[in-house]
Amino acid sequence: MPQIENLSSPVTNLSADDRLAMHFSMLRVRRVEEGIAARYSEQEMRCPTHFCVGQEAVPVGISAHLTPYDYVFSGHRSHGHYLAKGGDLKAKLCELYGKEAGCARGRGGSQHLIDLEAGFVASAPILAGTLPIAVGAVYGSSKTNPERISVVYFGDGATEEGAFHEAMNFAAVKNLPVVFVCENNLYSVHSDFSVRQPPGRSIAKLGPAHGIKSQTADGNDIVTVWNLGQEAVLRARSGDGPTLLEFMTYRWLEHCGPNDDAALKYRTKEEISAWQSKCPIVRSDVALRRDGLLTNDLLKDFERKISEEIETAFEYAKSMPFPDPADLMTFTLPEKA
Repeated sequence: MPQIENLSSPVTNLSADDRLAMHFSMLRVRRVEEGIAARYSEQEMRCPTHFCVGQEAVPVGISAHLTPYDYVFSGHRSHGHYLAKGGDLKAKLCELYGKEAGCARGRGGSQHLIDLEAGFVASAPILAGTLPIAVGAVYGSSKTNPERISVVYFGDGATEEGAFHEAMNFAAVKNLPVVFVCENNLYSVHSDFSVRQPPGRSIAKLGPAHGIKSQTADGNDIVTVWNLGQEAVLRARSGDGPTLLEFMTYRWLEHCGPNDDAALKYRTKEEISAWQSKCPIVRSDVALRRDGLLTNDLLKDFERKISEEIETAFEYAKSMPFPDPADLMTFTLPEKA
């Protein structure tokens, strides 16, 4: 696998305000996930929940280049993608609690998030299931809305599905404005690369086989993600076709659930610790302080704003009613609060 150094990329045309905004966004995603994890044992959230702790830089760096008009699709580990794209936090938490005010009216849970106003079209648990949908959606709108692009997030396991190759091939043939974003966290549930893919081949090498420009990069460095995201999004908007970006990253928690899983021994404590030392938020903090952009007072202000938002959102979600059982077989998207 590609070796990723624990260094921050040099800043190019990224403004100080943008860097601080992305740091805030990564911190917000992390604190929301921690808030969910802390409350999950209360057993009021009964849906399977896949956390993205450790992987915050990828969705934040990509979404910095998107508008609400652009489409975003995701898979089962979708919390960061939803929040970074502007998905409504209250609606998300209501969904996890199974409440009628949830973004999918309490019918979908953690793996079926949606916020059409933010351009977050869908997440789904079927491995690689949203890849062809992301391609088809932008293909369907390309004639009347040529300025719109589609971004689809997926894990390394999805690249072993036929739908991945079919979607890539169709996007290349039709020269569609799609950015394929692979968050390679090294594991498909508990299986590492050695039992799933041939040695010495990065996922990015699959792109050229379909005629798609591709690159492997450090997914825990927000500046790297931002730079490559800018290139891919501009390429898509300019009519130069799709891009495959493979970002090396790592999930800190168990495959599904809020706990540490080192006791399962499919990965070592040393490996987990080594990747935690590459924390995207800590690395961003160090780089911002190095450049004189982040102070203790500013960070405290970030934490205060995020904490207040999260507490208010949880209080709201817990206070909302469950769906009426008589209405469970009907569905229209809820109005936002």
